[in-house]
Amino acid sequence: MRPSKKERQEKLTETIKTNPFITDEELSEQFSVSVQTIRLDRMELSIPELRERIKHVAEKTFEDEVKSLPLDEIIGEIVDIELDKSAISIFDVRSEHVFKRNQIARGHHLFAQANSLAVAVINDELALTAKSSIQFTRPVHEGERVIAKARVKDVHKDTDRTMVEVNSFVGGELVFTGEFDMYRSKNITKDEAQ
Repeated sequence: MRPSKKERQEKLTETIKTNPFITDEELSEQFSVSVQTIRLDRMELSIPELRERIKHVAEKTFEDEVKSLPLDEIIGEIVDIELDKSAISIFDVRSEHVFKRNQIARGHHLFAQANSLAVAVINDELALTAKSSIQFTRPVHEGERVIAKARVKDVHKDTDRTMVEVNSFVGGELVFTGEFDMYRSKNITKDEAQ
């Protein structure tokens, strides 16, 4: 027997509180209702869409942490960051990000997500990409969600450089990999680098 609308909305509210990054499609499957029903429920409950929820959580959580650029200049939405160690961002590929003839994402969007994440993970007021080595491992299509994971590999305090590795995934499948040689404006101590 299906739960009542009120019961469904109570469970929906609790589910979104527990996992603010859950999509309407995932909620639709979980509650065995249409995506439209989920959207109507969210509207009635004044729960914003996923993009706004991610943005709100990121702004609340990371605005005081990220030093190298404003959050609104990052391509994708940061969902986790530990400066000079690692960071994760989510990028949903929409119609404006793809080639019209085949709905494949333009490469510069995937590069921009990875590059801005490499900049954001640097614990400094100024971080610039000195050089990068990248590889696209499969096309990304409209409607797919790209999860980029940055990891600081090496800090060269004598040259003001930091090496950041970024791997991007769609549903667990690697779609992009890159190494970013980042310039930072100040020397950091060995203790700060660890």
